[in-house]
Amino acid sequence: MHPEDNVAIVANDGGLPEGTVFDDGLRLREKVPQGHKVALVDLPAGAAVKRYNVTIGHAERDIPAGSWVHERLLRMPPARTLDDLPMATRGAQELAPLEGYTFEGYRNRDGSVGTRNILAITQTVQCVAGVTEFAVQRIKSELLPRYPNVDDVVALEHGYGCGVAIDAPDAVIPIRTLRHISLNPNFGGELMVVSLGCEKLQPERLMPPGTIELRDERVTENALDVVCLQDEQHVGFMSMVDAILRQAEQHLQRLDARRRETVPASELVVGVQCGGSDAFSGVTANPAVGFCSDLLVRAGASVMFSETTEVRDGVAQLTARATTPEVAQAIVREMAWYDAYLQRGAVDRSANTSPGNKKGGLSNIVEKAMGSIVKSGSAPISHVVAPGERLRGKGLAYAATPASDFICGTLQLAAGMNLHVFTTGRGTPYGLAEVPVIKVATRSDLARRWHDLMDVNAGRIAEGAATIEEVGWELFHLMLDVASGRKKTWAERWKLHNALVLFNPAPVT
Repeated sequence: MHPEDNVAIVANDGGLPEGTVFDDGLRLREKVPQGHKVALVDLPAGAAVKRYNVTIGHAERDIPAGSWVHERLLRMPPARTLDDLPMATRGAQELAPLEGYTFEGYRNRDGSVGTRNILAITQTVQCVAGVTEFAVQRIKSELLPRYPNVDDVVALEHGYGCGVAIDAPDAVIPIRTLRHISLNPNFGGELMVVSLGCEKLQPERLMPPGTIELRDERVTENALDVVCLQDEQHVGFMSMVDAILRQAEQHLQRLDARRRETVPASELVVGVQCGGSDAFSGVTANPAVGFCSDLLVRAGASVMFSETTEVRDGVAQLTARATTPEVAQAIVREMAWYDAYLQRGAVDRSANTSPGNKKGGLSNIVEKAMGSIVKSGSAPISHVVAPGERLRGKGLAYAATPASDFICGTLQLAAGMNLHVFTTGRGTPYGLAEVPVIKVATRSDLARRWHDLMDVNAGRIAEGAATIEEVGWELFHLMLDVASGRKKTWAERWKLHNALVLFNPAPVT
């Protein structure tokens, strides 16, 4: 990955056998699986092992050239402290504007743009989930066919709302997350809530009338449509369900009257994420996404990258790229929260790398972090979005989320994304009902095996069949087609939708 690296990964499908000789004369001393590291030179015990020109570990013992370098042979370096970091030192890097690109989207009253036209039914508490889901299935079968311009009906199910310390210091995070998801651009500003009645998270607390700013208007008493299941007017289960259907139809009628219109690419709000990562993530898919991220920023769009628990080891890269010292300090704030969280739980950051990550060649979180950060491209980081907050502004933003696929996706939804890009090396059927998810495979083997789950094969980069730039442009054009509704992603076709997971952090003292 860099001329100073003293390890490289095997790109061949199935790996390479012992005795394989490379053009430069290096001979493998043992079989090395695909994606795993090979020592390019003799590495004495204690030597720094470098990939991406970053020390990802130190050799636990002598490692001869041609040996398989895996996690058991590496001692992970300590985490970079959060003191004396480079703060907005890289300087504003001007990217040439990219003009003339558009997509067909749904313009909302608040000025935001949706890529889909969906009725979302918010729930104040887990207790109503079964009733709401039953009602949603009836809406889809009985009502939705009458409204061809509405793409879908989704229930915003979650496990929050009651039986919890609703007034705890960090309770604001899951509450504002659910609030802001309900205001996602793909829902057209239609607010419909199903409440039980006795829960701690009352509808007025979730959506305080007159306090939620939608850029140029406010939510009013009349805008919040609540069906309360404990109301005395409901006699029996079907009475509750019928009430939900009656209210839903009013929203469907308004949504069905909407039409797509041509809007500039600057109206895209793209969340980028990776899961089931492997050693190819930082070689193929994530660099291609990073190149595409730069294209989006050049086009005036908004891009969010995330995963605090994953990029912590690259904090110096992030703070240096901040546009201002204030943005850099906000990045430090989010990383400091994570450090305190680990200390409180008496665990260390090594827990992040999963068994699948290691099987795919990632030895530890330092190596994983380097491959993860490249999704963000090269643009300056102009905003930091705290968990559950909405993104306000264009350009590249760091949305602070855990690395958990589902919590990250949930928080990016709350931030306002209208299109999602998800890279994977090991493979995952991850998807969201609320927003289109474009899946990018890091390896051609995965793209072939999961041919009806992966939308883009970035593995061609490792094979020399395509460049990072070519795959990045391919992804950019696919985004415009998907955002316009001209193409559906595989996750949309199969309706692979994971549940939302609200981030409810324990308070840190």
